[in-house]
Amino acid sequence: MSRNKPDHPSPKVQEIGAKISRRAADRLRAGHLWVYASDIESVELPTGEAPALMPVADSRGLLLGTALYSPTSQIALRLVSREAVGEAAWLQLLESRLRTAISRRRMLLDERTNACRLCFSEADELPGVVVDKYGELVILQLLAKGLDSAAVRETCVRVLREELSPAAILERPDPRMRELEGLAVPNPAPLFVGDAAAPAASTHFRLNGLVFEFDANSGQKTGAFLDQRANYAAAAEWARKLGLANRDGGGRALDVCCYQGGFALHLAQACAQVTGVDASHASLEVAEKNFEANRTSLVGQVEWVEGDAFEILRGWSDAGEKFDAIVLDPPAFAKSVRAVEGALRGYKELNLRALKMLSPGGLLVTCSCSHHVSWTDLEGSVASAAADAHRRVRLLERRGASPDHPVVLNLPETEYLKCLVLEVE
Repeated sequence: MSRNKPDHPSPKVQEIGAKISRRAADRLRAGHLWVYASDIESVELPTGEAPALMPVADSRGLLLGTALYSPTSQIALRLVSREAVGEAAWLQLLESRLRTAISRRRMLLDERTNACRLCFSEADELPGVVVDKYGELVILQLLAKGLDSAAVRETCVRVLREELSPAAILERPDPRMRELEGLAVPNPAPLFVGDAAAPAASTHFRLNGLVFEFDANSGQKTGAFLDQRANYAAAAEWARKLGLANRDGGGRALDVCCYQGGFALHLAQACAQVTGVDASHASLEVAEKNFEANRTSLVGQVEWVEGDAFEILRGWSDAGEKFDAIVLDPPAFAKSVRAVEGALRGYKELNLRALKMLSPGGLLVTCSCSHHVSWTDLEGSVASAAADAHRRVRLLERRGASPDHPVVLNLPETEYLKCLVLEVE
């Protein structure tokens, strides 16, 4: 056999499809699923509306697979198969992968926790599909143009009904992604309701034995942050291990950027006084309801302070306030590579103020949810803050997102949440 001819040559791409750069092709062959618009060398479209699915080939015309196509997005192609597939085959893949994603999460649900992420987009081989379960309610997000179809919604709803028997399934758009992807505003009506006479859009759900309020029509992301669930429990456990309850006053804790009180309420299981800080009045109203719902199972009292975290921490640290535990859980400071430098200044400032306020032997839990901020970046900013504050910090744990937000090594974007647990001497 001639050396110039492979045993199994890759098929040529169809006439209609995208040809991409060598760099992008190498990335797909290494296991990634994205092709950026800047890496597309040519696109042959059918007449009429752009297709949801598109064959993808390298610059030589060798087929790499089939992708969801987003003509207005920076991420123009999201690979869903390494083969040529049409709509029917894609819908079958959607169904089987969604069922598999749900089955992987069943072990995470019990009497103490009845909420989790059921499908995590690329990490479950379903780019752009996010499904969260909050008690008896299920929230669906379709974050790519190629998913915006009745057939995709019908497939998702059927699988979710058969696997979970929820009280309701609602679609909640992400405003930023809707703009980037050129998505239409979805119908606000539920995709499914078990009781048409009393359609549910709000409920209560449980995380680690604590009760939280959920309203599908308010809040960030799909309504709450499920990725920190394991870190909530770890913060409370380390507060116990470090004996913060044995300090004067029973231990004083601070949750910065507390949103609806996840870390604050868990810390109130181990500390007598907890303060939550957030800029959102609406979030703090929900946090207070969550506190009231859990009051009998908490050892500590919780108060909420509305305002800018940087200003509040600057004022309190200058005034000599002291805490035994501080959690820093700010929003993503770096949504692009260009924003990393400014983000690191922000992380350093927050950590510097926290370190100045922590009592000796105190607990610092500091987080970043910016994919573009690496572990080295985050640890470097904390180390720099510690040097400026003349404090010595000891690493107790490096933590990431909860297991329902899995990290896939071929997809570095899936490792976005970073959490350092530190003892401050």
